[in-house]
Amino acid sequence: MPHHLAPHKGAGHPPAPARSEFKHLISQFWNMFDFPTSGGFDKMEPKIDVKENKKDISIVAELPGVAEKDINVEISKDGDLTISGEKRHEAETSSEDSYISEISYGMVKRTIHLPWDLDFSATNADYEDGVLKIVIPKSAVEQEKKKKIAVKRRNKKEK
Repeated sequence: MPHHLAPHKGAGHPPAPARSEFKHLISQFWNMFDFPTSGGFDKMEPKIDVKENKKDISIVAELPGVAEKDINVEISKDGDLTISGEKRHEAETSSEDSYISEISYGMVKRTIHLPWDLDFSATNADYEDGVLKIVIPKSAVEQEKKKKIAVKRRNKKEK
């Protein structure tokens, strides 16, 4: 149910519905640019893409600014894949009349459940230019699970 905004005659803050709508509007604005809306940059989840084919599952995760040594990939016995990493950046610039120091730290973490019967021992992962790619082969049993089902047109007289 939408709230109608009316001029506020009292002192102090606007009514709660107005604040709530404003916060929602700001949240929608930042979501258009794919920025986090709460918790800051230190609690971001990496964007991922999961693809399945007959033989394996591939997961691609964006980890810009994260060094290879700071990436951690774990798979639980229940099929939960956790990708995490820590970004660390420090830069200093100085001249005769100025000094600039910038630091940027942040942690990213994402866990997804993989509902397939997979051969985790044959998992491969590589990282290049901020993109992590993980390929996990399906087990022989899983590869045989999907079968094509023929769809036939029903004759109108068979109703």
